[in-house]
Order: sequence, then structure tokens, then C-alpha cells
Amino acid sequence: MTFAVLSKPAASHVRWTVCALLFFATTINYVDRQVLSLLAKTLETKIGWNDIEYSNITTAFTAAYAIGMLGVGRLLDRYGTRVGFALAVAVWSAAAMAHAAATTAFTFGIARAFLGLGEAANFPASIKTVAEWFPRKERAQATGIFNSGSNVGATAAILAVPYLTLRFGWPAAFVATGALGFVWLAFWLAIYARPEEHRKISAQELGYVQADPPDKAQSYPWAPLLRHKETWAFSAGKFLTDGIWWFYLFWLPKYLQETFGLTISQIIVPTLIAYNGASVGSVAGGWLSSGLLKRGWNLNASRKLAMLICALAVVPVIYAPYSRSMWLVVGLVTLALAAHQGWSANLFTTASDMFPRAAVGSVVGIGGMAGALGGVLVQKATGYIVTWTHSYLPMFITAGSIYVLALAVVHALAPKLTAAELD
Repeated sequence: MTFAVLSKPAASHVRWTVCALLFFATTINYVDRQVLSLLAKTLETKIGWNDIEYSNITTAFTAAYAIGMLGVGRLLDRYGTRVGFALAVAVWSAAAMAHAAATTAFTFGIARAFLGLGEAANFPASIKTVAEWFPRKERAQATGIFNSGSNVGATAAILAVPYLTLRFGWPAAFVATGALGFVWLAFWLAIYARPEEHRKISAQELGYVQADPPDKAQSYPWAPLLRHKETWAFSAGKFLTDGIWWFYLFWLPKYLQETFGLTISQIIVPTLIAYNGASVGSVAGGWLSSGLLKRGWNLNASRKLAMLICALAVVPVIYAPYSRSMWLVVGLVTLALAAHQGWSANLFTTASDMFPRAAVGSVVGIGGMAGALGGVLVQKATGYIVTWTHSYLPMFITAGSIYVLALAVVHALAPKLTAAELD
């Protein structure tokens, strides 16, 4: 009697399968995150909240997201992404479905807070996975691909939520979209493993993935990370710009409905255009800096030139509140969203540029917490500014100018994007 011997394949591209899993996780993450903003005007009528109460609900999400970031990076670094990411997706999917049972602004805020706690793991887990599965020269490209899932998720929500709401009622939109996370979870547990433990990776691909020098340690406590200016460079970039993305995510559908009198079905095409443009920007931003690296540019110049181009491309959105043309507004916002995602793909990649793999989850967690705190400020400011001034102008001015400032701060703190000297 003979037994077959399991052997490694001669060639493989498992790292791109892993990247696809991260893409779909990010897609689902943003589907769940986007449902509320699409239903904001509908629920404003049915539940009876105002702009300040709506800002309180979105603030509950961003504040819980910040709290989640306090621990998720460290947990991922210590226990690995397979288990940690799986638990997080289960929590946020259950919380997304729980929105269907909410009946007041307060109960929506509770459901939103648990959604934020779970969703806090997505980007630290994804960036850490990219650092484990991709050599440095491919990380920006891989990050751009999975990060584009945020725009695909927003697009999918735009297509699904109005239909589900009009056909089955608004609670069905939360239940159906929340259930997607449990489908992804089955695939994650069946497919994912670390490179050296994966049964389907070839020796050639494993060598390619692990071509960069090995880390000096398996994990790093927060204290030494906080002592390094490189941590603060990444965190400052997140603090200054993450809130702008959440402004577009949570307030853009509402802004279009209020400014141009659109119904829930009429916002489908404008928002589809905006978020699909953002998806292109995410991939293009990662491709640009990776392409410059492959052409012989140094890492610092490649990342920062790409970030500068994105920062300048955002500036025209300042004109949006002055325009009476909905399609011009959509075009300006689309460019801004695309530029933000190109910026984000490169900013995320700087964490793995400056820190060893074992520290990436914690650094991204620290930066993500800073970004969420910036988001809290933006959400609260938007609610009060819109209520007091009946205008979005101050928000668009901020959105169009903050990226240039953010790049200046990142460059001042990390002028060469050199590796942090950890003990």
C-alpha cells in the first residue's frame, strides 16, 4: 500500500490570492460602513434625528474605531492575522446586522460603536498581511489593490441599498449587507496561512516573498515605537487626512440630496461615479510609486512624489460649494476621492517602509487611532457647521487644502523615510 506525498507546487502566485482576500474584506468593510450614509435622509424622516444627532451617530463610529485601534495592532502583532482578523470581521458583521433593530438615534449610535470597534482591525490586519506576504518593492501596489476595495464597497452599497430599501424596507439593507462578512470569513479560514506555513506556495515564491532582510524581533511594545519620529510622521498624516475621507463617506450622499434635491434612487449615478473614480486613484497611486521604484528611483522620492501629486490633485475640490452644476461638483469630488485614495495607499506603505514586519500592525494601529481621532473632530465639526451656517463651504476648504500641509508634516518628521532604529 502506498501513500501520496504532499509536495510544494513548482510555481505559484499565492500572494495575489491573499491580496484578493484583503480586497474583498475591505470591500465588505466599506459596504457595511456606507449603508448608513445612503439611508441618512430616509432615517432622518423615519427616526427623526437632526444634523447634530446624525453627527453624534457617526462620531460614535469614529470614536469606537479609535478605541479599537488602541489594542488591535498589538493583538495582531502578538497573535497573528488569521485569528485576529477573523474575530474582528465576525464582530463588525454582527454589529452591521444589529442596525436593523435600532429605533432611535441613541440605539443607532450603539450599533455604530460596535461596528467601529470591529472595523478597526481591517487596515492594520491588511497592512500587516501585505508586509508578511510581499517584498518591499511590491507593497505599494498590493496596498493600492486591497485599498481600492473601499471604493468598490461604497459602489456596491450604492447599487444594493436603494434597491433593498425600496423593495424590502431599510432594515433589510443592514441585514443583507452585514451577512456578507460571514461569507468572507469562511473563505479566509479555509485559505489563509502565513507564507512559511502555506501548503500551496512554491519554494520560488516563498523565496521571493522573504527576499528582504529578516526582522530582528518578533514583536515590539508600544513604548519604543512612540519614541520614534517615524511613528509620529505616519500618525500625523493619518490624523490630518483620514477625517476628510470620512467626511465624503458619511456626508456626500446627504450633501447631494440636500443641495440638488435628489431622491435615494437619484443619488445612485452621481455617487457611483465618485466612488469608482476613487477606486482608480487607489490603484494608480500605488502603481505610480512602485513603478518609480522599479525604474531606479529611491524609496523616499518615489513615495513622496506620488503623495505630492495626490495632494495637489485634491485642491480643486475647494470650488465645489460654489458650483450650481451637480455634475461639476461630482467631477471635483471624484478627483478628490481618487487623489485621497492614491495618497492613502502610499501613506499606508510608508509604515512598512520604515518599520519591520513585526511592528507594522502596531504602527498602523497607532496611526489608525490618530486618523480616527481626526475623524471624530471632522464629524462633530461638520454637524455643527452645517447646523449653524447651513453651508458646507468650510468643510470643502479644509478638504482641499489639508493634504499639502499633511505632506509637509510627514516630510519634516521623516525627511528620508529611513528605517526606524528599534532596539
